Amino acid sequence: MQRLIDLFFAIPAAWALGAVFFLTCAEASVVAFAVGGAILGDFIGYLIGRRFGTAFLQRSFPKRWPPVRAWIDRRGGPAIFLGRSTAFLRAVVPTAAGAARISPWRFLFWNVLGGVTWGTGFSVLGYLVGEEYEAALHWAGRGSRAILVLILTVIAFFVIKRILVKRLASPVPPQT
Repeated sequence: MQRLIDLFFAIPAAWALGAVFFLTCAEASVVAFAVGGAILGDFIGYLIGRRFGTAFLQRSFPKRWPPVRAWIDRRGGPAIFLGRSTAFLRAVVPTAAGAARISPWRFLFWNVLGGVTWGTGFSVLGYLVGEEYEAALHWAGRGSRAILVLILTVIAFFVIKRILVKRLASPVPPQT
C-alpha cells in the first residue's frame, strides 16, 4: 500500500491536475456525448434516407410508399421524437423521414428534442439506479416494448378504420 501512496505522490503536480481535470470533464460529458451521438447518428440516417431512400422505396413499394410518405409528412415530427424509444424504430424512422423528404430543419428540431430527452433521461436513469442497472435495463426494455405496442396498436386502429370506411362507402352490388 505504501508503494501506491509513494507512486501517487511522485506524480508531477501538473500531470495530477491535468488528470483530475480530464477525468472530471469525462465524467461530466457523458450526457453530452450520449445526446450528441444520438442526434448525429439519426441525422446521418436521415441523410442516407434523403439521398437513397426515396428511389428505393418507390421502386420496392410503389403502392404502399405514397400513403406512408403522406403520413410521415403529416405526423412525422412526433414519430421522429417517439422513434427514439425502441431499437427498431430508432433504426428505421430517421431513414424514412429522409426518404419522405421532411425538411431538414423540421427533422433537426424533433431529432434534437428526442436526442436530448433520450440521452439525458437514460444517463440520469443510469446515475440514479447505480448498481441496480440490470433492473433498470429490464424496466427500460419493458417500457420500450410498451411504447412499441402502443404505436402498433394506434397504427392498426387507423388501418382497420380506413379499411372499414372504404368497405362501407363502396356500393353494394344488386342482388338478382
